Amino acid sequence: MKSDFMLALTQLSAEKNLPREVVIRAVETALVSAYKKDNFAANQNISVKINPGTGGVQVWAEKAVVEMPSDPRREISLAEARQIKPDTQIGDTLEVEATPHNAGRIAAQTAKQVILQRLHEAEHSAIFEEYADKEGNIITGMVRRIEPRQIFIDLGRTEAILPTVEQMHNERYRVGQRLRVYLLEVAQTNRGPRVVVSRSHPNLLRCLFELEVPEILNGTVELISIAREAGYRSKVAVTARQDGIDPVGCCVGLRGIRIQNIVNELNGEKIDVVMWSPDTPTFITNALSPAQVSNVKLNNEEETATIVVPDSQLSLAIGKEGQNVRLAAKLTGRRIDIKSVSEAEAEETATVSEEIPAETTAIKEPTLVSAGAEEAAEEATEPSAIVDTESAPSPIPIEPQAVVPKVQIRFAEDVMIPKSLKPDAKLKKVKKKGPHGKGNAEDGIKIKKLRRTPETQDVDEEEEY
Repeated sequence: MKSDFMLALTQLSAEKNLPREVVIRAVETALVSAYKKDNFAANQNISVKINPGTGGVQVWAEKAVVEMPSDPRREISLAEARQIKPDTQIGDTLEVEATPHNAGRIAAQTAKQVILQRLHEAEHSAIFEEYADKEGNIITGMVRRIEPRQIFIDLGRTEAILPTVEQMHNERYRVGQRLRVYLLEVAQTNRGPRVVVSRSHPNLLRCLFELEVPEILNGTVELISIAREAGYRSKVAVTARQDGIDPVGCCVGLRGIRIQNIVNELNGEKIDVVMWSPDTPTFITNALSPAQVSNVKLNNEEETATIVVPDSQLSLAIGKEGQNVRLAAKLTGRRIDIKSVSEAEAEETATVSEEIPAETTAIKEPTLVSAGAEEAAEEATEPSAIVDTESAPSPIPIEPQAVVPKVQIRFAEDVMIPKSLKPDAKLKKVKKKGPHGKGNAEDGIKIKKLRRTPETQDVDEEEEY
């Protein structure tokens, strides 16, 4: 019977994948609850010990030492106590073996429930300790079932949850598919440990590089920073910690075999491996590859960078929907503003044209002097020169300095002739002619014939003579 009991404990520990000592401890706790219901007082302290070798069960109960015991379950006489322990005194507490011969049906059912509960708790605790140590690493699992908001992945001993926000949008999952996932979080809940995994976390790419590139794992090549848009494109900055090593070549591998394995694992995600540099302009230039950069201007206070690229490289530097410059900004940790060469030159020209008028306002206009005036002015300034008024030619008068008049802006109101200065001439109405060249009454215009008076005839005759 005892050998069957130990065989059952061994089989149970194998099924639950728990140590044998943990299973024995759970059974001991269950037997304490079972024996308390039938054979001991409610508040009495008892303990159960199971011999691992033989499988024997012993129940020990605490009893108080008194002269005359009134309750045998709680008290023991002094004479009986001294047989167990000779130096016992009245008032002491002594552990006495009180193993019941049998247990009732209710006690057995209670023991069964307690054993199952204790085993579940022990199993959850073991799972939590196992996966808590693996947090931040890559684990492999198989898709168990798919729900609208999450996917359950079988890890062997437990199931992990892959939420929608941690999935790659370009991937389609199916039941039975094996995946490499990044262990994001392990939390203890009332229902057991909750394991959350991710396929879109940047550290998944870091762990894949550590698996595929031995130089990164042993520290010869260091992976500085990662910028990732899961499922579409990623940028990785690497540097060498040992002279004579090409970090980019180590990550790419012979004929691209290393980087191709990572791309295949990420379902065709594009990966750019760039060289890290302590010089910020150089690092930004490398991060914007494959685009060519003409100039880099840094603003350390605002942590921004203004990049000037050739006109033909502008679309390549920005990337599809701004993806290239967005990843470069994440990789370098700076806000990046990209301009073309023509746009930068136009801004410089506009800035210079705004500054020129302010500098030239103080320039004096040139003075105009007539021909020969300069020589006469020099002779007049010499004090020892004696001028003969008879023989000397008449001096050429110096014309006053010509002042260039300022051009005044004339508005249309100044140019137009005032209304009062115009001659009082009545506007003539244009007569509409008919088909025969004469005015037609049907046109709506009244034609008035002028009669010639005799006075006008006389005047005309006089003018002729």
